[in-house]
Amino acid sequence: MKKTKITLLIITLSTIIFGCKKDDPITTAPTQLTPAIGEYILSEGGFGGNNTKLSYYNNSTNTIIGDFFLQQNPTITGGLGDTGNDMIVYGSKLYIVLNVSGRVTVLNANNATFIKNISFIQGPINKSPRYAIAARGKVFVTAYDNKVSVIDTTLLTITNTIPVGPNPEGIAASENYLYVANSGGYNLIPDSTVSLIDLNTETEIKKIKVGVNPNKVQINQAGNIFVSAYGNFGSIAPSLSVINGNTNANGINLGPNYKYSHLRIFGDIAYCFNNYGGAGTAKVFNTATNVVLRNEFITDGTLITTPYGLDVDELNGDVYIADAGNYVSAGKITCFSSTGVKKFSFSVAPGVNPNKIVFRR
Repeated sequence: MKKTKITLLIITLSTIIFGCKKDDPITTAPTQLTPAIGEYILSEGGFGGNNTKLSYYNNSTNTIIGDFFLQQNPTITGGLGDTGNDMIVYGSKLYIVLNVSGRVTVLNANNATFIKNISFIQGPINKSPRYAIAARGKVFVTAYDNKVSVIDTTLLTITNTIPVGPNPEGIAASENYLYVANSGGYNLIPDSTVSLIDLNTETEIKKIKVGVNPNKVQINQAGNIFVSAYGNFGSIAPSLSVINGNTNANGINLGPNYKYSHLRIFGDIAYCFNNYGGAGTAKVFNTATNVVLRNEFITDGTLITTPYGLDVDELNGDVYIADAGNYVSAGKITCFSSTGVKKFSFSVAPGVNPNKIVFRR
């Protein structure tokens, strides 16, 4: 009888421990960062070219494997896919959003071995997934079916879809909310709203006015939301708006000195790039004080031909800039200190149009 009770206790404890365990964390407690041992680089390739590449740079050996996905998955035919639009690491998995292929490919974050494809194709319709963010043990993906799809990170299936605005692009998470940029990019008159989604109910609760054709969404340490917008590529210039995270009222345009379509925030420091109003790699400003730190991030004269992506190592503040060059040849990555001084660079050949860097720790 005693042995039976002990056995039942073990089974009960095992159920509690393993039944509740998800591969990806739900807790919002801060994670202790360790130094990056390498970087995954996503190169989107050419639209319709089926030539998306995943590269890997080893920090200890200073070597690059240009087609790391192929090396790690030699039996998978057809390569990684077509037009890799975004990539995130969450828990033990790497999620790659493939726009033209119409899927999210899930890999092991430690070694990039294949786990599963999550399809965004329904019958003859490709929902065209765009960007991803992770929160509360789930991955949320915007798609051109005008919805945000919710991926369960244990089942690796889409468990819900949340209607938002037309052609949603960038997405960010802050406490109880998701912020989704509704571009309306396929419309004659682009959209100019951000959908506010309640994470508790997974429903849109309001739309917030921002610039025309919004694209990227980033959140600073104070919880304020910054949204870059393309404009209409003509009479309406790109813009940058800020939404007060306490009120979620309509965004405030930061003015004509911020004609940038892309944005990355690290802490309170914003890096604005893809400047449609003039030359330069990235503008740097403090979002807490609204003080411009540098109109040009790079301080040592290093040339970036076509800034196409920018990510920051959150442990040391190093800035990695992806250079698409002429859009058809192999791209490159250059790492800078936070002061804008080059540390090293490398080609991602055969990768074309690199757009995303994530850090392997």
